[in-house]
Amino acid sequence: MKNVYTVAQVNNYIKNMFTQDFMLNRIYVKGEVSNCRYHGAGHIYFSLKDESGALSCVMFAGQRKGLSFSMQDGQRVIVLGRIGVYERSGSYQLYAQEILQDGVGRLYEAYERLREELQEMGMFAQEYKQPIPFFVKKLGIVTAPGGAAVQDIRNIALRRNPYIQLILYPALVQGEGAADSIVKGIEALDALNLDVLIVGRGGGSIEDLWAFNEEKVARAIFECSTPVISAVGHETDTTIADFVADLRAPTPSAAAELAVADIREIMDRMDSYQKQLSRAVEWKTEQYRRRLAEFSRKLSMASPKQLLFDRRMREADLQNRLTRIMEDKLAERRNRLSVLAERFHGLSPLLKLQQGYSYTEGPDGRAVTSISQAAEGEKLRIHVTDGVYTAVIESRRKLRRE
Repeated sequence: MKNVYTVAQVNNYIKNMFTQDFMLNRIYVKGEVSNCRYHGAGHIYFSLKDESGALSCVMFAGQRKGLSFSMQDGQRVIVLGRIGVYERSGSYQLYAQEILQDGVGRLYEAYERLREELQEMGMFAQEYKQPIPFFVKKLGIVTAPGGAAVQDIRNIALRRNPYIQLILYPALVQGEGAADSIVKGIEALDALNLDVLIVGRGGGSIEDLWAFNEEKVARAIFECSTPVISAVGHETDTTIADFVADLRAPTPSAAAELAVADIREIMDRMDSYQKQLSRAVEWKTEQYRRRLAEFSRKLSMASPKQLLFDRRMREADLQNRLTRIMEDKLAERRNRLSVLAERFHGLSPLLKLQQGYSYTEGPDGRAVTSISQAAEGEKLRIHVTDGVYTAVIESRRKLRRE
């Protein structure tokens, strides 16, 4: 026996087939509720039936936020979910994600058709979205004049910026004529050259919010030259207007937060920018001041006047050096001359004469230094300090030296 599989293998194979089927992963199924029971853990088990059969269904507790009514047997509903296989029992069932009552389901089908149509036309494309200005001075609001939405927007906008100008167009946001009223409001405020428009209302059922799913409202938002923020319902509510708008806010309060910049944050940011700019200017000024001083120094060094001054300083320095050298040489010469003068002074005949010595000249005018240079009877001239004697030699005697 070939190709024998276990039950688990078969069930897992079938489960994978269901998982890979795109249609079964997101499918709408309508029928009558039967065998409905609420589990203690919060899950809802029920069946959908019609004249030809039944389908087991389960909605887990985590998906119950998508249920806006209490389910009972006999109700006609439309269930959005996926078909999967429960391997333990080998059975398949519908895992519900959203459950709508049949009347609401028709609205939802119309919503889906219009959404797909407008998406194919490119009305949701990001390239058509206009940026929301950072600082809004004039803000337009299209909503009901007596609702909580306008009060929330007004309170938050004025708290964030007391100087902002708010312009309200009192529109119908629910019931007959609401879509036309919203369109007129958008067109009227668009003509006033405002900075931003907020179009929206508070939360409600799909019927209450239906005006914002109308094609005429979507086209009015798309064709509006003023950036539009949609603020319809609560965070879980999504309308066609949200897809077309330039920016979607989960609530009217959030729309005011997104549209109006907090002036205190702006002032703090401006103060920070001013300090940064002042520091940058001071740093740049000091940098240029240093560069200017450096250029000035280089220019002064390269100028003819500075060069001439440098030459004069160099010449003055050389002259001072030459003068010092000459003075040093003169001082040296004077000192040497003084020494020689002292030596000559010690050898001076006049000094000897002043000490009691005399100078004797012979008849021939030469100095007499020996007894043999003059004979008896010859005249001698004897020089003393203050005059000259003339003497005659009477006798002479030679000294003996031992």
